[in-house]
Order: sequence, then C-alpha cells, then structure tokens
Amino acid sequence: MLNAFARLLSGILLAVALISPAAAETITIKDAYDREVEVPANPDRILLGFYFEDFFAVGGEDAYDRVVAISRSPWEGWRGLQWKAYVKAVPRIDTIADVGEVDSGTFSLEAALAAKPQVAILAGWQYNALGDGVQRLEAAGIPVVVLDFNAQTVEKHVASTLALGQILGAEDRASELAMSYKAAVEDVTKRLEGVTARPKVYVELARKGADEVDNSYGNTMWGRLIETAGGTNIAATEIEKWGPLSPEYVLAQNPEVIFLAGSGWLGRDKAVIMGPGIDSSLSHDRMQPYTHRAGWGGLSAVQDGNIHAIYHGGARTLYDYVFLQYLAKALHPELFADVDPEANLEAFFAKYMPIQFKGTYMTRLPDPANG
Repeated sequence: MLNAFARLLSGILLAVALISPAAAETITIKDAYDREVEVPANPDRILLGFYFEDFFAVGGEDAYDRVVAISRSPWEGWRGLQWKAYVKAVPRIDTIADVGEVDSGTFSLEAALAAKPQVAILAGWQYNALGDGVQRLEAAGIPVVVLDFNAQTVEKHVASTLALGQILGAEDRASELAMSYKAAVEDVTKRLEGVTARPKVYVELARKGADEVDNSYGNTMWGRLIETAGGTNIAATEIEKWGPLSPEYVLAQNPEVIFLAGSGWLGRDKAVIMGPGIDSSLSHDRMQPYTHRAGWGGLSAVQDGNIHAIYHGGARTLYDYVFLQYLAKALHPELFADVDPEANLEAFFAKYMPIQFKGTYMTRLPDPANG
C-alpha cells in the first residue's frame, strides 16, 4: 500500500514538473547598473520603456510579439517618422498598451500592472525618475531591468545589449552586436591615437528651427561622441548634460564644424527633419536658415562649408557608432577616408532591422561657393 502511494505521489510530481517547468525557471542577469536581477527565462510578457530599435536589433523581427506594454510617447512623440515606419512593418506595435511616460509625469503604475508583464525593461533615466514606482513594480512581482545606451560608453552599451540578449534568449545575436559595436568604437579611437589637433565643434538640437536656440550637449550624448571623435566640444565647459548655449558664446568660440541634430518630429515646420523616408533636399532646406543667424556668416564652420546634420533618433542606439564614424570623418577626413558610415548603417539595417534603410540619417549642407 505504501509503495503504491509512493508511486502515485511520484507520478503526480513528475506530471506537474512536465506540465509547468517554465513557471519556476528563472535566470539571473546583470543589468547596465550592475544590478543582479532574477527574471523569468524567455518571458513572453514584457513591458518596454525605451530603446525600441535596440529591442528589434537583439530580438529580431518578431520581438514585439512578446511586448504587452510600452511607454509610447518617447517613440511616437519623439520619433514620429520612425514610429510610423515600424508600425507599417509590424502593425501589432500600434495595438500595444501604453503605460505613459515617466519624464512628463504621465506614467501609470496601474496601467503597467494591468498589462501583467513578467519583466519591465527601463532606460536608466526612466528608472531614476520613477523613484518608489520601481519598488512598487517589484513588490507586485515584476522584476525591473535597467538598460543604458544614453551613457554613450562602450561598457554600458555592451552591458545593456548582453542583458537584453539574456532576457530574450538571443545571447549569440546580442554578443555579436555588442562585440561589433565595441570593435567599431575601438577602430575610431585607434585611428585617432596621437592626434592633437582637435577642431572646435558646436552641436545643437535642431528641433525648434533657426529662430530659437535649442539644446547643446555637455558630457553626454552628442557631446560625448564629439570628444570621442577627436573634436573639442565647445559646450563641455558650459553644460553638464544638455541645455542651450548663448549665441554670444557660440560666436566667441568660432566653431570650425557645426552639427545640427535633426529628427522625425511631427508638427514642427521649422525643425531639421531627418530619418526614415526623408529626402536630403528637405533636410538641407531646413538647415539653410541656421547659416543666416546673426553673426553666423563669420563663423569658420559656415565659411568653410562645414555644416552637417545627424539623426537625433539614432543617438543612444546600437547603431550610434556610425554617427561616431561620421563625426570623426567630418573632423579628420584624411584619417577616415576609407570609412563609409552611411554604407555601414545600411548594412546594419539589412542584417538586424525589420525596416528598409531609406532616408536621411547624416548629411552635409552643400556649400554654395562650391556649386
């Protein structure tokens, strides 16, 4: 009798194990903040706060089949043309629940909980701003993983990519992406070894048009990339992260190269428009008024035809190394004559992304003096 009971109990336990092994299976990952987080293995219900293109790059074309909630405004609102391009390619994105946006104070914990995610993936800036909302998510059984491509460092990019690969069960693809990124940045820094002539550079977010001065960048984003690319960022001593520089300061610094950060903003008829589906002629039309700002005609960058535009939507991504290449080539053309950043970006999209590479992501304003 006892043996029969033991066999019955053993059979029940075996059946339970066979029916739901995944329910108890977890993995421990180290995120971009060096936090060890226990998450379900291969979760199929994910809340994604940011880094929407990187999620595709690591997870593949069907990655969003696993996403049940997003912070929609940073994608649709900040990258309108990009949003439209991806919705066209993967219509399901448009139906994913929206949990609001942390930075503007519209993030809804209730909406996040209602989506029943098994894991929440947040950008570092979202994690920092959410405060005790992180603890409330975790208390509800939703582990929070932090990614940080905003830091613009190889270390954070690699850590974020590998963590994302573990979550999505795409470790090999993530490792390939991370190592390719690391190699591309190392190639730029190696070419610049021993370079002492570092041209003065001014970068401005070209969101408001030439009539208004918008943000420049100190030790983050474009500011950090400029320094890595062998330039002297004139904002570095004036701004910690981002903010406008005074027109008088820019004129006094006399930058040799100017970069305008354009994007696919919707409803901004003076912004430098760039991104998917945009012809460079439109970008150039929006860039031209900047050269007519008071005093800009005397700047070295304007006189020498060194006015460029770079796609702001590509900053803080796994492909931002192509913008580093573009910056470096604009500043040190002789050292990067054999580097084709646009071709490299096209190859990245062909291999990793669900949309075709077509549009304007980096461009130089034609110099009227040279035809």
